[in-house]
Amino acid sequence: MSTAKTNRPTPVERWVRIPDGTKVRHRSEAYDGVIDGLTEIVSGSERNPDGKTQYRVNVGDSTRLLVSEDHLNILLDNKNLVLLARESELYRRNVTDRLRAVFAEDRFVRIGGKEPSSPGK
Repeated sequence: MSTAKTNRPTPVERWVRIPDGTKVRHRSEAYDGVIDGLTEIVSGSERNPDGKTQYRVNVGDSTRLLVSEDHLNILLDNKNLVLLARESELYRRNVTDRLRAVFAEDRFVRIGGKEPSSPGK
C-alpha cells in the first residue's frame, strides 16, 4: 500500500522573508529598526516560520537584536509602500505587494504612527 504525496506547500515553502533593509517596529516594545539579516538559532521557541532563524534588527548605535517575525510590524511611507533603505519605488512596490500577500493588514504601520494603515488611505 503506497501513500499519495500531496503537492501542498509546507509552511517553509510559503514563507516570504522580510528583505534586508526593511524598516520595522517591534509590536510590543515599539522600538524601530532595520532588518539586517537572519541568524540561525540553536535553542529557544521564538523562531521564524522556517523553524531555525530569527531576524537581526539593527536598532542603532551598533546594536542588533534578534527578533522572530511574529513580533515585527512593517513600516510604510506616506504612499503605503514598505520603507526600504536606498531602493527604488518600483522595487518597494514589488516588495509591498509580496509582503501584503502573506501578512495581515494589522502588521503594516505607517511611519510616525502606531496604527495599522490600509492600502486605500
